[in-house]
Amino acid sequence: MDKPHILQVGPYPNWDQDPIDVAFHAHRYFEADDKAAFLAERGPQVRAIATRGELGANAAMIAACPQLEVISVYGVGYDAVDLGACRQRGIRVTNTPDVLTNDVADLGVAMMLVQSRGMIGAETWVRDGSWANRGLYPLQRKVWGCRAGILGLGRIGFEVAKRLAAFDMDIAYSATAPKAGADGWEFIPDPVALAERSDFLFVTLAASQATRHIVDAKVIEALGPEGMLINISRASNIDEGALLAALEGGRLGSAALDVFEGEPKLNPRFLALPNVLLQPHHASGTIETRKAMGQLLRDNLTAHFAGQPLPTPVL
Repeated sequence: MDKPHILQVGPYPNWDQDPIDVAFHAHRYFEADDKAAFLAERGPQVRAIATRGELGANAAMIAACPQLEVISVYGVGYDAVDLGACRQRGIRVTNTPDVLTNDVADLGVAMMLVQSRGMIGAETWVRDGSWANRGLYPLQRKVWGCRAGILGLGRIGFEVAKRLAAFDMDIAYSATAPKAGADGWEFIPDPVALAERSDFLFVTLAASQATRHIVDAKVIEALGPEGMLINISRASNIDEGALLAALEGGRLGSAALDVFEGEPKLNPRFLALPNVLLQPHHASGTIETRKAMGQLLRDNLTAHFAGQPLPTPVL
């Protein structure tokens, strides 16, 4: 029996690519110079799309694959997949939740610590001789015992809050409704009110049209000149223009960001700011987690073509 034809939107590590090539006939969209021509030629054969969270699958790509049955996303976010087009045609969609939750939470907390204690600048202070020639590094800000806000108490938000509790932080959260298991954490449904009572505001909610720019100028101004914004969700959840203006104008104390609009070509205004920590969208970037993500992506495809229940369905 011929192996199922899949459209591979972006590259994967060899530990994923090798088993994909064994199990499937993978058409590598990312290697095509003329992508429209590539889709026109290969699309009619494609029964599945293997993609990454930030790459997704738009309406044109889906339309070019008339036999498409399933889209398997390498990542927890699936906002870049046109779910409306999938619903119209009964196309299944899967992602890779849970396996990356703890690594993402780890990086969010690490970014808070690094930025609040000025650790990047402190290392430079040692390396460039400033410690020996200029004395002690300027004082920074504490983390323990401060007020933390979690905007979106899903899987990742819960894990961030659990870690912050170990720092004796005063934790509050926003969600669509109070969450079971959040005993001792204050529920504040309004993001502006959450920001007002926070020293550190973590953005951990899933991205959708409803959450686009949920962190707007009002939320940012409420966080204030002593506050820090940490984003380990999606860039679309933050009004980047309002964020840049507040950072430049001193109306927001600082930010720690793992995601950006138009990444990896982020707005150059970020590069001139001393009060922002920039990370290359690598919150899930550990060897162990990326291997688990690849396995789950393949498990979803294998289950679909075997007629078995999908391990982690979105649609």
